[in-house]
Amino acid sequence: MSRPKKIGFLSFGAWHPAGGMTRSAAEALQQTVELAVAAEEIGIDGAFVRVHHFSRHLSAPFPLLAAIGVRTSRIEIGTGVIDMRYENPLYMAEEAAVADLLAGGRLQLGVSRGSPEPAYRGAEALGYSVDPEDAREKTARFRAAIAGTGVVPADAGGRPGSALLAVQPQSPGLADRIWWGSGTRETAVWAGEQGMNLMSSTLLLEDADVPFDELQAEQIALFREAWANAGHSREPRVSVSRSVIPITSDLDRSIFGDDANEDQVGWLDGAISRFGRSYTGEPDRIAEELAQDKAVSAADTLLVTVPSQLGVEYNAALLETIAREVAPAIGWRPAMARSRA
Repeated sequence: MSRPKKIGFLSFGAWHPAGGMTRSAAEALQQTVELAVAAEEIGIDGAFVRVHHFSRHLSAPFPLLAAIGVRTSRIEIGTGVIDMRYENPLYMAEEAAVADLLAGGRLQLGVSRGSPEPAYRGAEALGYSVDPEDAREKTARFRAAIAGTGVVPADAGGRPGSALLAVQPQSPGLADRIWWGSGTRETAVWAGEQGMNLMSSTLLLEDADVPFDELQAEQIALFREAWANAGHSREPRVSVSRSVIPITSDLDRSIFGDDANEDQVGWLDGAISRFGRSYTGEPDRIAEELAQDKAVSAADTLLVTVPSQLGVEYNAALLETIAREVAPAIGWRPAMARSRA
């Protein structure tokens, strides 16, 4: 049985002192919490944050996710994604468990190697390796820790004992709510083999000269095939991200009216990459076009990127328009309606 379609928002939490409705880090954090509260009231299913370092974006996710968790009661909270090159996997396991326990088991953590960062060898500056393969090794250690595996020898009078200690606290079920942010078909297959959910964004670090949604739908199919072949017992989840901007006012038109709504191909992180189109325009036209998006149809969760610097009021209205006039076209119903059903 297929999962019901879910919709969440994805915020970069950008701020800039010279303009917009978000001029400081404090405002970015507070507005992210407030938008999550508003989204839950609308019936949106998820509040996700993008994690960047050494830039004016959200960077330390767990205090923020914990704050959202205690201010809300139903909405999923998560990341898209945490760059594991910047993490201590055991300390991260403790932080993740605390945030998940405070939220009542609603954490959905997207992790990966991450995208290019503005800092030169930024992870190394924090004391970590910048080798991309270390991201996978750290992820494996993190997953073992949140699953309750013993990871550190007990102290036996100043020497390592035979017993292995698990990190504390533990949050039951968190191990099944880890997503791998995949930028290629090959890494999607690897994620399926490993038993992690799949998180695919608005770009792929490859190009097969086909529309983005078709390439991404192939990526999802390969992930599901790898998952099935690996024999994992539970049903996996898959999310895709899209920029969806309904034009309903002169302000919308002045800011977003010139969007070309086309895929783009360019050079990123050492590879020819394909960037997915935006969906900008009248709500009924967006609804019709989004319903034809092959990857959106194949995924159970759609993450809508929000222009966070326009503030809570603007983005709450944007999410409400999407929920009311766009999302039903892809088979979505508000969370409250699904609960009653």
